[in-house]
Amino acid sequence: MQTFLGVGVRNVAHDFAMKIFFVIPGSGKGAEMIFARCQADAIEAFGNPVFRFFMRSRTSFWGVIKELRRLRREIRAFAPDVIHCHYGTMTAFLVVCATTRPIVITYRGSDLNPDPDACFLRAFASRFLSQLSSLFASRIICVSGELAGRLWLAGDRVAVIPTGVDTKKFSPVPKVAARNMLGWDRNRKVVLFNVGRAPKVKRLDLAEMAVSEAKKIVPDIELLKLFGDVDPDLMPVYHNAADVLLLTSDYEGSPTVVQEAISCGLPVVSVDVGDVRERLLGVSPSKIVPRDSKKLGAALAEIISLNRRSNGADLAHSAFGYATLIPKVLSVLENAAQSKA
Repeated sequence: MQTFLGVGVRNVAHDFAMKIFFVIPGSGKGAEMIFARCQADAIEAFGNPVFRFFMRSRTSFWGVIKELRRLRREIRAFAPDVIHCHYGTMTAFLVVCATTRPIVITYRGSDLNPDPDACFLRAFASRFLSQLSSLFASRIICVSGELAGRLWLAGDRVAVIPTGVDTKKFSPVPKVAARNMLGWDRNRKVVLFNVGRAPKVKRLDLAEMAVSEAKKIVPDIELLKLFGDVDPDLMPVYHNAADVLLLTSDYEGSPTVVQEAISCGLPVVSVDVGDVRERLLGVSPSKIVPRDSKKLGAALAEIISLNRRSNGADLAHSAFGYATLIPKVLSVLENAAQSKA
């Protein structure tokens, strides 16, 4: 029996190893879709062979045709029991066009939510392809209940499972030690904000206004913007070095950055979006605040003035640690594999 995070695999998952074909958009490098790549690693650690297919092109016509051919070739060669597609839009659509094998699609947020960073036609086409692809999926995973509510005809095929985090990797270390690793001054008051590649949907403008309001109370607060270019191995250090995480998005699924922050004991100030309210239940100090710059600023100043870590690390393992969530994902994959057996 293999073990993962101290849990016996055969006791929590299934009685046979599935061959699982992961389809992930992007290059598979840096921080791109890191949460899906980490889930693949965790599932493999549970004793299941995993093939990782990275969808390199989703916009160019000839690039898409080339990827479809490559996808079909790799599926035939690996002969998986089930295909796990991470993301909707063109990624999921190509998968349902490529095979008749059982498919599980995980929807993560921007594949079903409105996207103000994209033009209207592209945003509409992406969401339409996500909805269309769901009709051909054997099973569906949505990372939040709010996101599941956006699917048209999913029925009882949907399971709500957040992506989760590795709570061994994302765990508390002393703030001073983390700041020394990054070369930060010990007296900096840092608000961590994940911009990624979607400044409009993440509401960078609101975050900047909130920090400006907070500075009226605590003058030396600064906003540290993350644009997806931080080494993934350094993200736990950033969470442990910062004073508070700020989330102001108009739309989210189940933001992994919030789960990472909670696991490291970093307090969170967030608007009520995605599943954040559920994730922050029982986490203190942290706050859910209306989408208002003055109220957000006051909450930031209050949290920073407390100068203490949250109790999130005590709750994270059972709430969204891999040892809790990966067996649930495996159960969905197994049900999908058996649905066409």
